[in-house]
Amino acid sequence: MLEANAISCVRGSRRLFRRLSFRVDVGTALRIRGENGAGKTSLLRIVAGLSTADEGRIAWQGRALTEYGDDYPKQLVYLGHSNALKGHLSAEENIRLGLAVQGIEVGNDQARDALNAEGLAIAAGIPVQWLSAGQRRRVALTRLVFSSARALWILDEPFNSLDSAAIERLAARIAQYLVSGGIVVYTTHQDVALDASVHTLELE
Repeated sequence: MLEANAISCVRGSRRLFRRLSFRVDVGTALRIRGENGAGKTSLLRIVAGLSTADEGRIAWQGRALTEYGDDYPKQLVYLGHSNALKGHLSAEENIRLGLAVQGIEVGNDQARDALNAEGLAIAAGIPVQWLSAGQRRRVALTRLVFSSARALWILDEPFNSLDSAAIERLAARIAQYLVSGGIVVYTTHQDVALDASVHTLELE
């Protein structure tokens, strides 16, 4: 269970949100909506433990994030608005490096097979700086193939730059992960249907 209790966030002189509370149970997704600048990414970073709320607390499995130390990041996957790819490395190398940073070891063959399944076989050995925006996003999302053991996925605009086929694959992967007992917190401007339990939080 993930729970926010009366959290507030201030950036500079601007309050993004105040005394915000929600709870996300196992097998459930929370979709965060709002206009640009409403605080969606700031909220995700607080949930991921990358920044702290100005008021209130975030709890994971009944304990405040501050009690976990370095253990909490090992239980989640955070995919930000940026793809976090190194342009001079190939798609295959980026997947292995990105997962290694998260403590997940993947071999060359595993990374290549995952890229093949995503329709990116031709791009596996190409430096990602030469790929299209949609291909780069799909490379970043391929990390989720190896992240089903993590209890929480935090995804910032995961459907951006994807074509309809890639959107369908990602929606199916998220739904399957939720059925297996995961929790997803994500932002999106797109109305993508998930075959799962999804609650919506609107930031104004």
